[in-house]
Parts: sequence; structure tokens; C-alpha cells
Amino acid sequence: MSDLVTVDGARGEGGGQVLRTSLTLSLSTGQPLRIVRIRARRRRPGLMRQHLTAVRAAAAISRAQLEGAALGATELTFEPGQVQPGEYAFDVGSAGSACLVLQTILLPLLTAGGRSRLRLEGGTHNPLAPPFDFIDKAYLPPLRRMGARVEAVLERPGFFPAGGGRIAVRIEPTARLEPIELVEAGPILGCTARAVVANLPRHIAERELSLVREQLGWPAAACRIETASALGAGNMLALEIAREALTEVVCAFGRRGVPAERVAAEAVAEVRRYLDANAPVGPHLADQLLLPLALAGGGAFRTCEWTDHARTNAEVIRRFLPFDLRRESAEKSVLVRLSA
Repeated sequence: MSDLVTVDGARGEGGGQVLRTSLTLSLSTGQPLRIVRIRARRRRPGLMRQHLTAVRAAAAISRAQLEGAALGATELTFEPGQVQPGEYAFDVGSAGSACLVLQTILLPLLTAGGRSRLRLEGGTHNPLAPPFDFIDKAYLPPLRRMGARVEAVLERPGFFPAGGGRIAVRIEPTARLEPIELVEAGPILGCTARAVVANLPRHIAERELSLVREQLGWPAAACRIETASALGAGNMLALEIAREALTEVVCAFGRRGVPAERVAAEAVAEVRRYLDANAPVGPHLADQLLLPLALAGGGAFRTCEWTDHARTNAEVIRRFLPFDLRRESAEKSVLVRLSA
């Protein structure tokens, strides 16, 4: 058996990403994992439903041996077997993020040597997790450039707090991921604003798009309202900036008691920071690219911000993989380069 890797879940930002990255790397490298103080920096530490589902999903695809896999647990031992392609279904059982469960097992399944089909149920549009739109339009395209063959379909959205969303994923075998570089922003090819409402008045979406047109100057033709069929009420504003290399997706979510104009203003402010940096990779995608690039043995990207999430992810990856990470800070952007 490979040497046990021990990870402190309280390091860095101390959230669920430490757990998910550790599970992905344990699966990808075959190294057994012990993680302590899981989500110690969160208001409710330990495994919540979405984290427990990610653990069980990781165990299912590798026939892993588990100790400590229970709601609220703060310590876990995970000994993976060989990752097995196949057909799998996982249900968070709440509005917890199904997208984060997908991210936990996707990279190991890509190189498992066979075709896989996934059915994931739970939250697909959560304020504290990447929504499906981000996964589909910002996260998966760079993976495809690295050689991944994966398609994801949103069969039903699941908004917080009702959940009930469903995602279908098809994964074709990939020999290995190849390094890529996303350094130059390049010209903007198009911008799109989508205001999505489920079981809520249409005027919420109209007010959000009105502010987008006013503050960003995007034309009415680039703004549209979408009515979603979901189990509960929900609202999301998604602003997309398409470039040749990739598409940045900025999302903001409606919350009870928060005016539509404030929701739109949050998204607009993030878009302005992204555009002002003239970097191709947004701050959320930046920390998520570190893992596939490290598994590919290298690569580079320019981003507008080096966040605590990115810093924490890099620390966790180093527990499993030897790699060199160099950062060069410019006035409004950061160049990140990885090498084995």
C-alpha cells in the first residue's frame, strides 16, 4: 500500500474544497488519505450532505475502504482501489451541490480506461458553489482542450433551498490530460446576460437585465429571460464573456429580501473586475484549473486574482504531487505557471 497522506482540513480557507481536492488526488494517484479537522473553519464543521455524497461517490467508483464517513464527521480515512468506469447515480438528498460531487470524481473517471455515465441529483444552482452554467461553459471547455471527452446536460435545475436538480454526464476514456496555456485574454467575441427565474415573477429578471444594460452597456439583443421548471423557487443572473480561448461566467443568485437590482450589481461588479484585469481566467476558474494542470504535469494561465481558495488548493495538491508553481504579479493580473 502506498504511504498514507494526512491532510489538515483546517488549513488555508478550511472549507469543503480541501476534502474534495484530497479525494480527487487520492483517486488519481492511488494514495490512501486521512483527513482531519474537516471543514474546521466553517460555521458548521464536519461533513454535510454534499460532502458525504462526494465521499461515497469517490468510494463507489474505486471500491474504496472507508472509515468515518458519517454526517458531521470531522475525520475520515479513505483507501481507494482502482478507479472503475461504469454507470453511477448519486443523490445528495438536499440542495447541496451536485456540481461539486461531479468535480470530485470527474478527473479520475476521465482516465479510468472506459466509458462512464453519471446521474447526479441535488442542487445545481447554489450561491456557495459553481452552478451548472459555470461547469458547462467555463470549466469543461478547458478540460476538453486538455484532451477530456465529457458532456454534461442539465435535465432539471435545482435551486437552493429546494434542490431536486438533475445532471446527466457522459465521459469517454482519455489516455491522459495534456498541459495547456491560457495566458492571453484575446478579443471579446460576445457577451450574453441570462436572467433565470423559477416559480418567481418575471419582473425580477426584467429588473436585473435592466441594470446590466444600464451599467455594462450590453445591448438588449444580448440579454434574455429564461423561465425554468424546478421543484422550488429560484433566480440566477448569469453574465457570460466569450473569448476564443474560453468563456468567463459570472453568476449571482437572488435571495429572499434582496432586491433584484442588488443581485445584478454584484454580478456587474465582478464582471468589471474581470474585464479591468484583461486576463482570460476568472478567479473562480483559476483555483479549479490548478488540479487538472497538476495532473497533466504542467501548464499556465493568467488570472485577475490569486484567491485564498487557489492558495489552499495549491497547498493540498502539493501533499500528493510534486510540482513547482510560480506566480508573477502584474498591476492587475497574476501569471501562474505549473511544472512537474
